Amino acid sequence: MSYLSDIFKNFGTRPDTRDGIFSEDEVRLSNRNSGILLETLKYNITPTGLHYLLIHFDVPSINAQSHTLEFGKGFDAPFSLSVDDIRVLPQHTMPVTLECAGNGRTGLSPRTHSMPWGVEAVGTSEWTGTPLAPLIERAQPKAGTIEISFTGADCGFDKGVEHAFGRSLTLEQIESMDVLLVHEMNGQPLLPQHGAPLRIIVPGWYGMASVKWLTTIEALDSPYQGFQQVRTYRYRDHKNDPGRPVTAMRVKSLMTPPGIPDWTTRLRHIRSGPVTVIGRAWSGDGATIEKVEFHDGQHWKVAELTPPQGQYDWTQWTIAWDARPGEHVLSCRATDSNGDSQPLEPRWDASGFGNNAVQKVQVYVDDV
Repeated sequence: MSYLSDIFKNFGTRPDTRDGIFSEDEVRLSNRNSGILLETLKYNITPTGLHYLLIHFDVPSINAQSHTLEFGKGFDAPFSLSVDDIRVLPQHTMPVTLECAGNGRTGLSPRTHSMPWGVEAVGTSEWTGTPLAPLIERAQPKAGTIEISFTGADCGFDKGVEHAFGRSLTLEQIESMDVLLVHEMNGQPLLPQHGAPLRIIVPGWYGMASVKWLTTIEALDSPYQGFQQVRTYRYRDHKNDPGRPVTAMRVKSLMTPPGIPDWTTRLRHIRSGPVTVIGRAWSGDGATIEKVEFHDGQHWKVAELTPPQGQYDWTQWTIAWDARPGEHVLSCRATDSNGDSQPLEPRWDASGFGNNAVQKVQVYVDDV
């Protein structure tokens, strides 16, 4: 059996991992993908170059002038649209917070061998495009349609399976959620790494649902069987568990680490006295943030909230902390309108999905 055959046809499992030690492959993934800088949580809209990225395969090179989006198989009235066609349709701009489903993966033990996210795989942008539901209605899904699939131009191998990245939503989900067919991010045309020239945005769900480099939309009379729908992005208790689909984001919060950092460890140094701590909190499916609590190593205190700019936008929180000399571990915990709160410790998942445990920031305060 050849080496290439081993890698591309029979690579069915991930390598084992060790806590705190990352393989060359994982380091390579972290060099290709990037998270937000926590000190930029002060911006309600994440600067485009700082929004998190997760690119599964290669960034496709697509000519925006000639690219067309096909509403193809499974429709009674199939059609295609150019980017210019989409620009003249009714336009909506929404601030939407997106988070990678694997955000926080390194906080699990043992972790799965994959993109080694800490807590930074999140960002909020203003997305501009046209609502998807009217276009699906215009294409007239055939009788018996239950799902709509979305296929991107990026393709590659995962666990020995060659495929283009694709996902699906049910007709009910498309009708009930504010799904956008997007061509702009923060007032500018989509950048190549963010899905240019067209992608969808599924507000309130983890980022895997918002397919980039969109090429084809199809109507299906049976559940979609694409790799990224049925072989991954599922909560599993063990690797052979068929699992449950990853959908809406779990309630979560982050803080901008106060003080100044050590260059390599990122541990924080603070002078004693009053410190304003700032952060962001969000949840999925349009749930609102009802409360954020801050822990200074001894007590939980309720932070002040600033209302978000939209239903799917994160919420800013602030609190005044009297920093006393010594070593402290700071934490923040959000609660949403569904009554869900962040757990103090990670809940287990075999692939490291959906870890919304509280953030912990180690700081050192002196009185000099």
